[in-house]
Amino acid sequence: MVSRCTTVAFQGIRAVSVDVQVMIGPGKMMMQIVGLADKAVTESRERVQAALHASGLSMPNKRVTVNLAPADLPKEGSHYDLPIALALMCALGAMPADALEKYIVMGELGLDGTIAQVAGVLPAAIEANGMDKGLICPKPCGAEAAWADPQMDILAPRSLIAMANHFKGLQVLSRPVARLRSVESDLPDMADIKGQETAKRALEVAAAGGHNLIFVGPPGSGKSMLASRLPGILPDLEPKELLEVSMISSIAGTLADGQLSSLRPFRTPHHSASMAAMVGGGIRARPGEVSMAHNGVLFLDEFLEFSPQVLDSLRQPIETGETMIARANHRVSYPSRFQLIAAMNPCRCGMAGEPGHTCRRGARCATDHQARISGPLMDRLDLRVEVPAVSPNDLMQIKSGETSSDIGVRVQRARKFQAERYQALGQDQLTNAQTSHSVIEKVAEPDRSGKQLLKDAADKLKFSARGYHRILKVARTLADLGGVECVGRIHLAEAISYRTAGHKLAGVA
Repeated sequence: MVSRCTTVAFQGIRAVSVDVQVMIGPGKMMMQIVGLADKAVTESRERVQAALHASGLSMPNKRVTVNLAPADLPKEGSHYDLPIALALMCALGAMPADALEKYIVMGELGLDGTIAQVAGVLPAAIEANGMDKGLICPKPCGAEAAWADPQMDILAPRSLIAMANHFKGLQVLSRPVARLRSVESDLPDMADIKGQETAKRALEVAAAGGHNLIFVGPPGSGKSMLASRLPGILPDLEPKELLEVSMISSIAGTLADGQLSSLRPFRTPHHSASMAAMVGGGIRARPGEVSMAHNGVLFLDEFLEFSPQVLDSLRQPIETGETMIARANHRVSYPSRFQLIAAMNPCRCGMAGEPGHTCRRGARCATDHQARISGPLMDRLDLRVEVPAVSPNDLMQIKSGETSSDIGVRVQRARKFQAERYQALGQDQLTNAQTSHSVIEKVAEPDRSGKQLLKDAADKLKFSARGYHRILKVARTLADLGGVECVGRIHLAEAISYRTAGHKLAGVA
């Protein structure tokens, strides 16, 4: 007799159904798992045997074969423990034979029969809902699974005994309730920053349009402080964005207590991060920082201290909004549409260009330092802002500026204009930075004087085709912040000024 149940394998954030087949047949007492399983899956036989013994069941004195079909699909992770155990319990008669037909099952077993939390429950719940099935998952993951559908049948037991009692009618498992993590109210405020009006304006523009931004300035000028204020002025995630972000977090196993958050991700990896840590990879091809920052912000402090190879690996995700990780037998794709915010010193000593400072190494100090960033990557940064040093006397005299809530209102209004515009055009984009070249040329067509300014600037500064379209996108955002429908000369002039500020960098395109 063959007992069956359904679980899932993961390809990126997509869950693929896997048929778990358990057969008890004649032969020497043993348990074998087949179906291209990794080390964690093959070790599940020890956990399953111990959990069944702790639950009052013993393994049959026969040969137990577990097949995970399709056999050519790689199986990774510990979430196969529970489906194997439940299918075996059905084969032993400890549960009704048809109990698992309408469920997808996943969970890791402890030696005492308890069911431990696993990663990827939200994508699995969405897959189960699409197959018109319910989900059986660990108790700590129940709140996460409940987001898939309010009418979906979800069972979240604490142990194998609770699962068996539920199907025997001895115990009723209540449906878990979806929970949303409370929004943090103590985010850093823009009012803490004194001076740096140009940098604050650029940060507002970047937030409004989702543009990439780089701050260049000496140590202590406030670059990191400015970037840390960005989450406080960004709007909350839209429902579709929230689902995408939560699915990535679920795969990575970083959803605390199964609670989703409407705050946009803000990732700040250390400059020693490897290529696999940044773009994803490893033995199990897990999502990297660029994917964890999807629909949010990736902040790279000490930008030029990152490896040049790691920095150049950002070019493809910035352009396509997706990261493709290739392996010998399969390919994994993770969404990676993020907003890049970078901060760097102008030279190795950090003081190049400051009044009264002369570097002992001369111009080489800045040239060698800036050579670590490539021209193609620099061409993808829309806003390039110099952040000069602020003296203690200035700090004592300058009053506090606008609060994050005041700036956030303008950002929210500009984002609403963009969403309505692209929705009317039948586009999926929510921000100007995500818009295609053909669309931005229509929605950001300048007036007559603006066209002449753009032509003169392009002839003099030799913008690339990408640079031309990114100037249009920034100008469109500036017009949205001003509540103006037509892109004018003043908007283009400001957009060009943000781009030309980077011409002092050696790697500018």
